[in-house]
Amino acid sequence: MGSEEKITTLNGHLYFQVFISGANKILENQKLLNKINVFPVPDADTGTNLASTLRAVIDNARPSDSYTLTANSIAVAALNGARGNSGVIFAQFLYGMSIEAGEARHISIDDFVDSIKRSVSYIYSAIADPVEGTMLTVIREWADFIYAQKGIIDDFRKLFKSSYEIALKSLAETTLKLKALALANVVDAGAKGFVLFLEGIIEGFRKTLLHEEIIARYDEIDQSALGNIKHEEFNFRFCTEAMIHGQDIDHKKVKSLISGMGDSLVIAGSEKMVRLHIHTDHPHILFEKLREFGKIHYQKADDMKKQQEAMYSRKWKIALVTDSTSDLSAELMEQYQVHMIPLNVHFGESQYLDKITLQPDQFYDLVNREKNYPSTSQPNETSFLNVYSHLASHYDSVISVHVSEKFSGTFRNARNAAERISKELGKPISVIDSQNVSGSLGLLTLRIAQAIESGMKHEEIVAQSEEWKKNTKIYVSVKTLKYMIRGGRVSKTKGFVAGLLNILPIISINEEGKSELFDKAFSQKSNMKKVMNHAREFLNGRKVHDYIVTHAEDEENASWFVREMEELTGLKPVSVVSISPVVGVNAGKGTVALAVMAE
Repeated sequence: MGSEEKITTLNGHLYFQVFISGANKILENQKLLNKINVFPVPDADTGTNLASTLRAVIDNARPSDSYTLTANSIAVAALNGARGNSGVIFAQFLYGMSIEAGEARHISIDDFVDSIKRSVSYIYSAIADPVEGTMLTVIREWADFIYAQKGIIDDFRKLFKSSYEIALKSLAETTLKLKALALANVVDAGAKGFVLFLEGIIEGFRKTLLHEEIIARYDEIDQSALGNIKHEEFNFRFCTEAMIHGQDIDHKKVKSLISGMGDSLVIAGSEKMVRLHIHTDHPHILFEKLREFGKIHYQKADDMKKQQEAMYSRKWKIALVTDSTSDLSAELMEQYQVHMIPLNVHFGESQYLDKITLQPDQFYDLVNREKNYPSTSQPNETSFLNVYSHLASHYDSVISVHVSEKFSGTFRNARNAAERISKELGKPISVIDSQNVSGSLGLLTLRIAQAIESGMKHEEIVAQSEEWKKNTKIYVSVKTLKYMIRGGRVSKTKGFVAGLLNILPIISINEEGKSELFDKAFSQKSNMKKVMNHAREFLNGRKVHDYIVTHAEDEENASWFVREMEELTGLKPVSVVSISPVVGVNAGKGTVALAVMAE
């Protein structure tokens, strides 16, 4: 493709090439975009969200010779992978482009600019309260300019080069149009991302790339010139998103039902596939309302307070991540700035995010109401990619500690994501198999947090965690086998025999990270006394570092353990918390557990 050769039409392969080149430009600059993110909320994740959206295209879209088929593939991948306000808006723009392309196998410049012009209305209609001086304005003014070139410019290269200057001018003016941007003296982060995307497209026309060669270079961005940015507070805590599949979904009805629950509402997609974004304080209520419109195939609720802390008020240089099976109090998670990735709980076709869209006090009510007994699943690799990408752009390194690999695929997905992001961003990310769960995972998480606080180095913490694991034990007193039988952990035959004999098990975890029948008794009170005896044997005169008591709606027996342990150790528990719904699926209502870590 010579430098003087005109490009008068786009086929699918060329469109895909320049699109991915544009995507890579955003990926290379995601740290810069995070840094200048002050609107609509200062959660420092615009770069991460746009990168995640475009990474979904790189991973899942497939080019063909047809422009329309390629545009459709890109749009679907972007809608499925869209994250954040900017990501959903950009995905909706791409969706508009795919719809407005018609049946073009090779699209002409005139048809292309027509489709761009008409696609702008898609993003404005998707946003509950469009705000000018943002990505919306830059896309609209850029689209207006290229539409004005219809019949004048006959080369795609020239079209993008000339329109890039207009986009740059529009970007610079965003600082003057929004108070938050003016106070921080920055341009809009989403708009900057779009301009970078155009810049990458221009570069893409100058080179021919194979898909497997299109891997982003994540260069360090010199941010020293950006100065100290002042940020306004956000109104709602959780950046919440859902993908709903259904029939004849009425976008206006969806908007009407949930518009009072938060702000930054964007409803993208079609009548059969809706991508929704909103900032809210009550994601668990939001998702209950959304279920009437169809099946929720994807949901997330990012904690913007934690994201803001990562950017502007991180206490240490090492980020700590765990999952929702780590039963540690919310106060300690806040104190140590621990980031939590939820596992999934499924009631039939209904999916919930553990501890976020399904709280412990809701869980057992659902168990009693629903016909289907719940099942669980691990977070997918993308969930970890998004979290690690965000944290690695703000911290020197990341330590991630998770539920035993013998219980869940969580550790495997975390490890795979860590390897990818570590390579892309050049930051150490260590994933630890805790070989524990619930309170014992909580104790290990806390010990690592305390080590980070003390200034211990990353490598030392990872190495020392092996010893901390050996010094940690959990004993679970099960009140009834009903839940284990329903969940398939205990066969109906064994459950029937145990019921006849009134046998109740004590469950623990062995050195391989597997659950085992550790002991049994004929009443819960006897079970609890045996748990205390085993705890004494485990300690064997050693000093207790910390202990946690967890329970499933049984505060009375949890208090009994606290009294016994205070008498034994002279220490109060570091946490007394409800067992997470994911753990509760198998443990069941009335379960009480004691987790102990020795010095």
